[in-house]
Amino acid sequence: MPERFEAIVVGGGPAGNAAALTLARSGAAVLQIERGEYAGAKNVQGAILYADALEAMIPEFRDEAPLERHIVEQRMWMLDERSHVGTHYRSEDFNEERPNRYTILRAQFDKWFSATVREAGALVICETTVTDLLRDGKGRVIGVRTDRDGGEIYADVVILADGVNSLVAQRAGLREEIKPDHVALAVKETHFLPPEAIDQRFNIKDEEGVVIEAAGAVTEGMLGTGFIYTNKESLSVGIGCLVSDFADTGITPYGLLERFKQHPSIRPLLAGGEVKEYAAHLIPEGGYKAMPRLFGDGWLIVGDAGQMVNSLHREGSNMAMSSGRMAAETVVELRQDNRPMTSRNLRLYREKLQDSYVMKDLKKYRDLPTVLHRNKQFVTTYPSLLSRAAQTFIRVDGEDKRTKEKAIAKSFLKGRSLRGLVGDAVKIARAVR
Repeated sequence: MPERFEAIVVGGGPAGNAAALTLARSGAAVLQIERGEYAGAKNVQGAILYADALEAMIPEFRDEAPLERHIVEQRMWMLDERSHVGTHYRSEDFNEERPNRYTILRAQFDKWFSATVREAGALVICETTVTDLLRDGKGRVIGVRTDRDGGEIYADVVILADGVNSLVAQRAGLREEIKPDHVALAVKETHFLPPEAIDQRFNIKDEEGVVIEAAGAVTEGMLGTGFIYTNKESLSVGIGCLVSDFADTGITPYGLLERFKQHPSIRPLLAGGEVKEYAAHLIPEGGYKAMPRLFGDGWLIVGDAGQMVNSLHREGSNMAMSSGRMAAETVVELRQDNRPMTSRNLRLYREKLQDSYVMKDLKKYRDLPTVLHRNKQFVTTYPSLLSRAAQTFIRVDGEDKRTKEKAIAKSFLKGRSLRGLVGDAVKIARAVR
């Protein structure tokens, strides 16, 4: 293997693959290093793929990628102990020729994406761990050190796409250790069911899909959400909460998942399914205010390693791919102009992010993680209040509607007080403005 490359990409997830693909297509000599047996080997969980970010790099991906179902309906539920209240949006427009969102199985998808990177000309080596960054006498990053014999490899620039923990960046002092209240621990299972059973239970056909996201009593007072994604022959089921909340409460992630699966609104959807896969992984939740420095002399940080997840809209894979692509485009532009990979020049990457939806959305919701973390009533008190209000109004029991409306108003005032209700509305409005 050559000892020097024009670029090294650390990580084989969506961000790393996007960066390596973009670099390879430009003609750059690029090495991608993945610690798993193959890209995706560590992922058994389902996920959502946002087509726009991938289509910008691979317009024909729908003909090649291992996709599960295109999503035609989104459900958002607030759960108390015995019921749920929520909204859903379903549209025949999502049965378009080029659907906007898909469910995927990450193990299969990442493996396909990595094969595309290889076909573009990148050298991809797996089962290799980057243990540290190499620096010159001035502190500039000039390559990586791996766990292989003679594992020092040099490059003009290193792109770190090694996930939420980004241990390489931590060891190199490029970012701090991630804080417990800036990361969620999600546990997931894959429940296998016949396709016709999935179609019937979710009122879908062919390769249509449904996504359910749920919050409330199922997280036992912790900040987090549960979810169900429909795949072709399985359901991806999971729940995640802040690591700091797990530490404070002593609740086990697996116990929380079991509780979620037994909820009256969830249990019938999973009945008869065969569980074959279980996984746990970390998700960055700190948002804009938790982002580390993203560039420096000879290095760039992309995707989850840079806290690029929109927790409100549950968007992560699109931001990972977009940031990986923009980092690579920055390197390509500098190469074409024969400009060195200095911090001053690599600042262009940050400028690209700021002009894109990635930084604009992260900045828009920059206060939301703190507001939700400090105000647990949004996942404790309100789901219960909303459920009781819905049941009171829907139940026909001889009581007139005006009396019911007064009872509902009284329950909200008792649950939060007028000042609390107004204050909560202001907090949320400010956090999402």
